[in-house]
Amino acid sequence: MRNTLIASLALAAFVAAAGQAAAHASVKSTTPTDKASVASPEELDLTFSEALNLPFSKLHLLGPDGKEIEIGKGVLKDADKTMTAPVTGPLKPGTYTVRWNVLSVDGHKTNGTYTFTVKP
Repeated sequence: MRNTLIASLALAAFVAAAGQAAAHASVKSTTPTDKASVASPEELDLTFSEALNLPFSKLHLLGPDGKEIEIGKGVLKDADKTMTAPVTGPLKPGTYTVRWNVLSVDGHKTNGTYTFTVKP
């Protein structure tokens, strides 16, 4: 009986941990899309699997030289799952990196990067 109880508790703990790991906000889509070749975008849009906590979430845009380019303040839409930030001016041709650091409303932090190229 004791072994059955221990096994049941271990299984419950495993299932709970697996459910928590799946709760992290991950990117579902981006605009511009990853590795796309586009005209200079007017904004960056990242849609996540979970709602975000805006004060603790940030988008960064890095230019072809690796230096950060100032963009507008991010806002949330679509039930707080899409973070949008305006690009404040036209981007020169080259490859750009979007770096994101977000906190989902359930308290999990995630981050990542993707790239796109601005056509001449």
